[in-house]
Amino acid sequence: MAVSLELHNTGDPSIGSEIQALVEHHLSDRPGDWRVSIVGSRENDDWDLKVLGPNGFERSYTLAGSAGEHQPLVIGNVLLRLLPAKIPRP
Repeated sequence: MAVSLELHNTGDPSIGSEIQALVEHHLSDRPGDWRVSIVGSRENDDWDLKVLGPNGFERSYTLAGSAGEHQPLVIGNVLLRLLPAKIPRP
């Protein structure tokens, strides 16, 4: 299992390590390779969140700064909502 995170044009470099920790925590028990990217817009305060995973999994979400969605905990919660449901092991 591998997790990679890319952050571009997000403005505040100090939140990168907190976002990295949350992404790794939420994906650490999921099989396969995962890629998460967050790219800030130069035109507005929106950030594009993209999640790529195994078996062709792909989800996107726009994080609106005006709605407080640039906070690391909010990003972590959005990520959890985008992920597929965990299948309990017998």
